[in-house]
Amino acid sequence: MDFWQHIYDNFDPIAFTVFSFPLHWYGMMYVLALVSALYVAKNIVTRDKLPLEQKQLDDYFIYIEIGIILGARLGYILFYDSNTSYYLVHPWQIFNPFNTDGEFVGIRGMSYHGAVIGWFLGSLYYHKRHPKVSFGVIMDVVALAVPIGYMFGRIGNFLNKELIGRATDMPWGIYVDGVLRHPSQLYEAILEGLVVFLVIFAYRRYKRFNGELILVYGFVYGLMRFTAEFWRQPDVQLGFLFGGWLTMGQILSAMMMAVAVILWFYFNNKFSKAKQ
Repeated sequence: MDFWQHIYDNFDPIAFTVFSFPLHWYGMMYVLALVSALYVAKNIVTRDKLPLEQKQLDDYFIYIEIGIILGARLGYILFYDSNTSYYLVHPWQIFNPFNTDGEFVGIRGMSYHGAVIGWFLGSLYYHKRHPKVSFGVIMDVVALAVPIGYMFGRIGNFLNKELIGRATDMPWGIYVDGVLRHPSQLYEAILEGLVVFLVIFAYRRYKRFNGELILVYGFVYGLMRFTAEFWRQPDVQLGFLFGGWLTMGQILSAMMMAVAVILWFYFNNKFSKAKQ
């Protein structure tokens, strides 16, 4: 285990440099996440013979990718960044990839829950522009595609040495700045990625109405994220918000679970009445 621990401690998050611009492993994994999510989506559409054309799916992914990037960055500033007031005065700095010395460092600070809001708004806008495409069917496809892409995203966090875990004495821990920590990014990749996908993939045959799978995703992801937060180090600028254990990620995940449950009861009741 010592070999594994020290390999990670000396791992370089920068894969290589092109014309003085560093390309991070995280960026490469982000691209892989998008490609894999699109691949899974197209595979599910074909496998389950869903009423979606490949062109419609390609167009939809363009809409939501813009929403995800905007939402993830703005969500981080609103939920996690201690300098929110600075960005209100200097909004052009929100997507500035250079530091004060002019060095390219990429865009730092992205929020998953902000990305969810951006994705949903992008989805609504797409549906408004293409009302003939079933919104519920698209939501079900997203529920199956996102977890696999998310898994690669968390592996990217691991390779980028960010969103680190809490201190531990477990033999599979990793050294981060000389402190042995849980590889919580990998825990999240498994729990919030692989496990969520397997649950939804197995449940899809039993869905009662179109759009149900995205609600199942919201609940199961929220549960897995809430659990994983017990191994993840809370953001240094926020720390624990209550009782020495509750984190911002857990609050947002609990809200996500609650919304998913409320919407499930609403739409399930609506579906049941329609069948009567």
